[in-house]
Amino acid sequence: MSQVEVNGVELFYEVGGDGDPLVLVHGSWGDHHNWAPVLHALALRYRVLVYDRRGHSQSERPPGPGTRFEDEEDLAALMETLGFAPAYVAGNSFGASTVLGLAARRPELFRGLIAHEPPLMGVVADDAELQPLMAAAGEKIESVLEHLRSGETLAGARQFVDEVAFGPGSWEQLPDRIRETFMTNAPTFADEQADPGWADLDLVRLSGYTGPALLTKGTDSPPWFAAITARLSRALPQAQTHTYDGAGHIPHVTHPDDYANRVTTFIETNRRPS
Repeated sequence: MSQVEVNGVELFYEVGGDGDPLVLVHGSWGDHHNWAPVLHALALRYRVLVYDRRGHSQSERPPGPGTRFEDEEDLAALMETLGFAPAYVAGNSFGASTVLGLAARRPELFRGLIAHEPPLMGVVADDAELQPLMAAAGEKIESVLEHLRSGETLAGARQFVDEVAFGPGSWEQLPDRIRETFMTNAPTFADEQADPGWADLDLVRLSGYTGPALLTKGTDSPPWFAAITARLSRALPQAQTHTYDGAGHIPHVTHPDDYANRVTTFIETNRRPS
């Protein structure tokens, strides 16, 4: 078990493997264990860093609501402190938003970036066709938050899994350890949603990142993720795009071989010296 203090917060992390540096950034509700299905395959080729973002599992949870900016600063400081800068950095969901936000401000930290379905609904807020769908999803998330604010953590976590993330009946199919992780990290999800800028990104500033990039989505995900990916690809015209057939929001869990192969191909094709 390793801990390091960055930005006044103790973060849990693990490092394995050898080779070019690769950092994996998990999404909301989860922790570094989310990467377990692909970790072995990636660590055979790369020096891989996984960690629990602030407020998640074994990392410190500071009092008061946090911001995505703090997560971005944590990522930057962690990479620099542990000798992972510059690195290839892959993020999923909110972790992908964190990676993109940092790349827009600190491109020198990246050899390449990989982002799967960042929930940056703000960049497609003007899409009239998607507005009703996103509004309906927002109502469900607000219901989840009402449960969490009332201390009904189990009800909130179950509703998020069954009605927002994975579909009806999914909560009961999750392993006990995964359900426990959802419960533990539920308060941090509420904090993330309280950040007024959590769903936005400055695409003009992001366009200043000129390094290699891979933007991915799944065929089974809500339609706004495809639209977000398209907007991001216009801001990053050098980016490669890929769609995981039959996958949704967490291809590294549901399609680990495909995900690991895609990441490996991207890195090998775009290998850069430090």
